[in-house]
Amino acid sequence: VMWPKHPSRMSMSPAKMVIYGSVLCTGGFSLAYFIIQKTYSRSLYYKLALEQLQNHPEAQEALGPPVNIHHLKLTGKDNFVDIADAKLKIPVSGSKSEGHLHVHSTRSGPFQRWHLDEVFLELKNGQQIPVFNLSGENGDEVKKE
Repeated sequence: VMWPKHPSRMSMSPAKMVIYGSVLCTGGFSLAYFIIQKTYSRSLYYKLALEQLQNHPEAQEALGPPVNIHHLKLTGKDNFVDIADAKLKIPVSGSKSEGHLHVHSTRSGPFQRWHLDEVFLELKNGQQIPVFNLSGENGDEVKKE
């Protein structure tokens, strides 16, 4: 069997290139979105806030069991994290109601531990339930409402 010296190049129509390119881009963006969601959900400020929600009887009663945590809306201006400050608006729902868990957390430097400053639940009817407030001058004093 003789092989040709110059194998013919596989030609692809522009329409196929656009379709394949679109599929690859969509997959890439979906993967990036998933990774960012996972990064938020593994962060200390996120976990601390959810722990406060789970341990707050009034908030649990207002939402109704079971409480479900939903993905953050990454395109919104309500979710912001920088070196020393984190503000999140976490969608939550239960059998009775739904709303958002508002979280404000800070740290003193890039490699320092995150501390919650405030966490409150805002239900869809506008009711706000304070879940956690930091009181006092230092981060060691904590007041649960």
